[in-house]
Amino acid sequence: MAGARPGAASAAACLDTADATAIARAFLPASRWGNRSTYYYVRAKLGSDPLYNGVLQALPDDGLALLDLGCGLGLLGHVARLHGRTQPYLGVDVDAGKIDRGARAVRRAALPALDLRQLDIQQPLPRHSGHVAVLDVLHYLDAHAQASLLRAAAERVAPGATLVLRSPLDTGDGRDRTTRLADRLGWLSGWMRTRPRHYPRADVLQQVLGAAGLVAEAPRPLHGRTPFNSWLLVAHRPVAPG
Repeated sequence: MAGARPGAASAAACLDTADATAIARAFLPASRWGNRSTYYYVRAKLGSDPLYNGVLQALPDDGLALLDLGCGLGLLGHVARLHGRTQPYLGVDVDAGKIDRGARAVRRAALPALDLRQLDIQQPLPRHSGHVAVLDVLHYLDAHAQASLLRAAAERVAPGATLVLRSPLDTGDGRDRTTRLADRLGWLSGWMRTRPRHYPRADVLQQVLGAAGLVAEAPRPLHGRTPFNSWLLVAHRPVAPG
């Protein structure tokens, strides 16, 4: 796979059990007899996937606002607050159910400056200037829509700010095959509202981001304790000279 470093290991760690459980408690049902599936999902996700710590390691702690495209339950915002990050956070996602559960958890945890909104990321994006995250959603779009989203996301990256992208990539190996199967099962089960459509190549993503004025690093693996083919790609908008 062009541009990737297959032997590189991610230094990002998953959350420990205590921190993962503390965040997950905000997703408990109001009634003791209510459905706890989201609670268990959040606890397992944070304890096995280094995604959010990996993203925060890539983002400068400079106070710039963060736009999270395809935010799901808004877990990046929770982990950011856990680490003392106080910048404004806006997460958008097409899934109204996840946004509703995420917003209730934000209120229960009393997290400041953390906003979740329902929005299809293929529609015009909110006005924003700062950092941007696009995590585990790109492959649910076709190739043309992927390029359009990345261009729109890049427009919202301020000078000196960062775009962080995680996506499965088209690598053709065992992780690739496992990921494709799991993504399809996620769609068939109803957890994801759309089916996977296109697994991008790393060099194509770098070319799109470069044409949009960002400087993209080589992708690095961010699998954690999962069997999935997850890669982190970080891109920066240079500060204009003078």
